[in-house]
Amino acid sequence: METTKKQYTTEYKLKLIKECATHGVVKTLKKHNIYSATFYSWKNKFEKMGEQGLSHSMTVERLKKIQALEEEVDLLKKLLAEKQIESSLKDDLLKKKYPKVKRKYS
Repeated sequence: METTKKQYTTEYKLKLIKECATHGVVKTLKKHNIYSATFYSWKNKFEKMGEQGLSHSMTVERLKKIQALEEEVDLLKKLLAEKQIESSLKDDLLKKKYPKVKRKYS
């Protein structure tokens, strides 16, 4: 007999957690045919990490790494913007200082 692993969506897990809060855990789990260990695992992840914790294979460490990478990307974007502004200011100053000189690359 082959068992298949079910994939539940984040929305379904969130709906189930809310339903258990209003109608009771035992009744809701029997209705949806979910094991209590599975439910409490989802509930713990939701309490620790929010909705992102309910997505497939999301852990606290992975979430922290994603946040760190997002911060690094934001910093790099700011640095790039500053360099572009600096470059355009230099170009403007050179054009004012040497207005008659033709440039190859501008």
